[in-house]
Amino acid sequence: MKALVYHGPGQKSWDEVPDAKILQPSDVIVKMDATTICGTDLHILRGDVPAVTPGRILGHEGVGTITEVGGAVTTLKRGDQVILACISACGKCGFCKEGVYSHCQGEEGAPGIGWIFGHLIDGTQAEYVRVPYAENSVYKLPATVSPEQGVILSDILPTGHEIGVQYGKVKAGDVVAVVGAGPVGLASMTTAKLYGPSRIIAIDLDANRVDEAKKFGATDGIVASDPEWRDKVMAMTDGLGVDVAIEAVGIPQTFQMCLDVVRPAGTVANVGVHGQAVQLPLQDLWISNIAVTMGLVNTDTLGTLLKMVATRQLDPDVFISHRFALDDIMDAYEVFANAAETKALKVVLNAR
Repeated sequence: MKALVYHGPGQKSWDEVPDAKILQPSDVIVKMDATTICGTDLHILRGDVPAVTPGRILGHEGVGTITEVGGAVTTLKRGDQVILACISACGKCGFCKEGVYSHCQGEEGAPGIGWIFGHLIDGTQAEYVRVPYAENSVYKLPATVSPEQGVILSDILPTGHEIGVQYGKVKAGDVVAVVGAGPVGLASMTTAKLYGPSRIIAIDLDANRVDEAKKFGATDGIVASDPEWRDKVMAMTDGLGVDVAIEAVGIPQTFQMCLDVVRPAGTVANVGVHGQAVQLPLQDLWISNIAVTMGLVNTDTLGTLLKMVATRQLDPDVFISHRFALDDIMDAYEVFANAAETKALKVVLNAR
């Protein structure tokens, strides 16, 4: 089979690799129908995730059709079309029983982490993928949801919802600022709408993305290169600051921007993947009663979001800016990595 293989920082190729095969009774093999590229894949290629070793197949999102099932699998069968959650969960360990699937203690890859696809085991940017703990880690695709829509549910919608909105404790009437209008930031805006905030402020260096954010639920937009960007945010909040600031980029400057605009007793919800140290100025923050949250998505709300997509309460199609054949994944990476020029949001790769 063919797959996108990581060969060390800055190096990748579309290679012929051994076919995916069943290794454990709880596995299934899925023929990929659609997958995508995530900002985390770009972090891996920059060397920000050293646990990813050369030879690893990248990717942790996708929809596919089951072609083989392990002997212990009883609720799935060949021919089922399924969404692959970006988090794999054994369903039996203490963390899984608490719903903290992101820290599954299963033995795949390494115990204590649920993100294994494209990280600790081979991922979804391939023609076929082995799915461990399949009965706890896939969702059957309803007839009313397309494979492309299902891909958006693999990661960014649950991530924006859980780590941005739920961890940020967004509630009715809140003013929410989202720093970073890339895919996961836009997912935070889209799902924040479900909680009734009074304002959602999109902040980004890219004026086009700030404008596009209005399609995803933003009520206001601010271009971060404006020297008065903070003053404009404060003017929208009677000088107090926002109730919730969501960091959706993953660099020290954007984390600091969130600290600069959050009000006393507000929340900074960090969603971005950080590849370098970030300063936390406790000497200034301790007196402000600010909560700072962070985490790896659990995908425990994927099923709920799937129902909302199936009933058209959420529209994942707006996230898709480019489509490629799976064989053209190298071109897709170029487009996604140069989003400022290409205006890429999510690029979907469809099997021929």
